[in-house]
Amino acid sequence: MDERAQILLKTLVEHYVTDGQPMGSKALLQHSGLGLSPATIRNIMSDLEALGFVSSPHTSAGRIPTQQGYRFFVDSLLSMQPLESKQIKQLESTLSSTDQSELITTAADILSELTQFAGMILIPKRKALVFKHLEFIPLSDKRILLIIVSTDGSVQNRIILSDTPYSASSLTEAGNYFNAHYSGQTFEQARHKLHGDLKKMQADISHLMTAALEKPNPSQSKNKEEDVVIAGERNLLNVDELATNVITLRKLFDVFEQRSSLMQLLDNSQKAEGVQIFIGGESGYSPLDECSMVTSPYQVDGQVVGTLGVIGPTRMAYERVIPIVDITAKLLSNALSNS
Repeated sequence: MDERAQILLKTLVEHYVTDGQPMGSKALLQHSGLGLSPATIRNIMSDLEALGFVSSPHTSAGRIPTQQGYRFFVDSLLSMQPLESKQIKQLESTLSSTDQSELITTAADILSELTQFAGMILIPKRKALVFKHLEFIPLSDKRILLIIVSTDGSVQNRIILSDTPYSASSLTEAGNYFNAHYSGQTFEQARHKLHGDLKKMQADISHLMTAALEKPNPSQSKNKEEDVVIAGERNLLNVDELATNVITLRKLFDVFEQRSSLMQLLDNSQKAEGVQIFIGGESGYSPLDECSMVTSPYQVDGQVVGTLGVIGPTRMAYERVIPIVDITAKLLSNALSNS
């Protein structure tokens, strides 16, 4: 693409992002600053359309950027608008809590408020708890209270429903065996080791051990939806091209409600360095074909632990959104590392 075509494409994208209206050759001539004839501009725009960078929504209605046009604009023509130092200091003071959950919720609100899109954060995965000791207490013939104490001092209580009645002495024996052989290990480590030890155990104890380790890992979230924090979904109702497309909007809100696919996209973004921009179908997830997602990983003590970002229309002010996502990731990283 030669320089004239780049200037015209940049002009088109910037104005379309601002007002959402297709641009004709006369408007492009006026705003581009190029000393070209309308005929020359029409020829260049025809070439850009043939290359897939722009399209004509209606005959003689001017042109709009395509997904490919946005991608070229973001990669090669974008002029960033960094946040002012005053704004950054205000955000830094907002992210001043020592509570991790509060910091993450606040950061999601910041993303939503500053961009007026949906802000989202994949929260850090919880560390696997390590056993200190375990105890089985009979509640009735077939109901057993399982008490798990971890090395960090936390206590988990679970109820085991057994098909087999156990005596108090059998439960004490099972607890002693478990503590002697599995103390200091995580759930996963103990479960893996248990498979190799089952044949060595008495049958009644092995059933009880299996039941204990089949209980949900207390280090994992009970509700997977808790692993993603989303703020400002309703902002998307104010985006013209989304609000008028009921099917797209319904798919989007299904994504926000289900969250599992969103978690996967954010988790994949966590493996990349810096800000990532997914325009339209680039995410590989069809409900987001009419949207763009801007993400960035964040860290705790220099180690990447999660991802944050925004979802909005492809017609977004990338020069503003990208710095917002970038600085929020850095400020959240600092706040979490110092909390």
